[in-house]
Amino acid sequence: MNRRDWIRTAAGAAASAAWLRADDMPAHPRELQFPPLSFEPPSADEYRHDLSAGASAYLVEDHQLPLVTVSLTVRTGGYLVPDEHLGLAGFTGSQMRSGGTKTMSAREFDEEAAFLATQISSSIGSTSGGASVNCLRQNLDASLAMFFDMLKNPGFDPERLEISRTRTLQGMQRRNDQLRSIQRREFSRLMRGDNHFSTKQSTEATVKAIAPDFMRDFHRSYYHPSRFIFAVSGDFDTDDMIRRLNAALADGWPAETKDPGKIPAPSHAPQAGAYMVDKVGRDVNQSHVAVGHLGIERSNPEHLAVGIMNDILGGGGFISRIMSRVRSDEGLAYSAGSSFRPGTYYPGLFQAAFQSRNPTCAQATAIVFEEIDRIRNEKVTALEIDTAKSSAIEIFPRFFATAGQVAGTFAADEYTKREAGYWRKYRERVADVSIDDVLNVAQKYLRPEKLVVLAVGDREAMLAGNPDKPDYSFDKFARGEGIHAIPLPDPMTMEYPDV
Repeated sequence: MNRRDWIRTAAGAAASAAWLRADDMPAHPRELQFPPLSFEPPSADEYRHDLSAGASAYLVEDHQLPLVTVSLTVRTGGYLVPDEHLGLAGFTGSQMRSGGTKTMSAREFDEEAAFLATQISSSIGSTSGGASVNCLRQNLDASLAMFFDMLKNPGFDPERLEISRTRTLQGMQRRNDQLRSIQRREFSRLMRGDNHFSTKQSTEATVKAIAPDFMRDFHRSYYHPSRFIFAVSGDFDTDDMIRRLNAALADGWPAETKDPGKIPAPSHAPQAGAYMVDKVGRDVNQSHVAVGHLGIERSNPEHLAVGIMNDILGGGGFISRIMSRVRSDEGLAYSAGSSFRPGTYYPGLFQAAFQSRNPTCAQATAIVFEEIDRIRNEKVTALEIDTAKSSAIEIFPRFFATAGQVAGTFAADEYTKREAGYWRKYRERVADVSIDDVLNVAQKYLRPEKLVVLAVGDREAMLAGNPDKPDYSFDKFARGEGIHAIPLPDPMTMEYPDV
């Protein structure tokens, strides 16, 4: 729905409300009745086009504003970088934009983009690369020329590289400063191990070793139209945009590229138990706790039922069970909840997390365990499942609210090989989830015997617990093996001392 339609709908609703008599109004907002949501998602085939040299594009016109956005997903990623070059992919992605091109210096590139009021970006993450250009319709030719010059002929300016290197090294020194970042890093290690690309960390040595020639080699290995998926939205003509993209893809690209291969899955088997990272400081009066285990893949036919189950357990905000008990009932944390996101390339994670005062962390953790047991052993209520399903169904149109979201959703689906017709069946599949289904997936995929508990904060204060409630103790989560201590690594070498 575009802006004009929203205004027309709002005006119609206001006019209708004006005719209501006072005695027609319901006594309570809960009694309000709304017609069923009517929305049919678009089809990817409506917008998909094959381009030259093996590229593809999703083109969605939107003529409300004189703007055009071209986003690109590239089949590459940090998983392709060997250990001695950790950090190379991220540097290559950022320096493609900040380092100028072979025809324009870094400063000239910045100045020209600013003159055109054009935004150009580039990046490489762990499992994909990306780039985008956003410009005025009248500056499309010049903006696309700069965009494709960056993609084909990055300059990798040495001075810009040194600036980025210095900032990165300064940031690495603060790796052990924030409890939340420590928790995320160490929980990921507990789940995936130290030898998976998702947990490996760049070091001072690997960052200092990055050079323009290495970035050129990485770019040349993977930046080719056969690895490109475009998502284009805005004020353009589809046939004209296809012509422009094909012209830009016609020549000037590396003759040979490497096969990015399959994204590797981790082989590590997490060990259930209790783990602690001792982080003491004057401002560390609260600790961060994460509880979880390995989850499921997106290809699992029950992943939507798992999502509904998790929404009730801890993913549904203030009305979810974990939030209600930990925050509202006991006042032990400002926020608490859970996530159970299916993995795209390998199993994802189930995780419940919160931060609480050091003495009450054990009690809040015990509540999380209790709620996991309860949802595995008792059926959820009709109100809970109806609320969770209604939320999933009602927010569904947001995936396609704008032309950019339509193009981006379908481009991401192609990149990750999501099953055809997924979105057309989505609401029906959610609506079909029953109370019995929720109980079934909770029993099948929530595994208390496999739970890992990680607490980051003042170890002594957490272990001391709350003297008013001595029954709560972290020792109860250790499974008789004691609490495993995880030391903080040297932030520059990421070497962990022996404990």
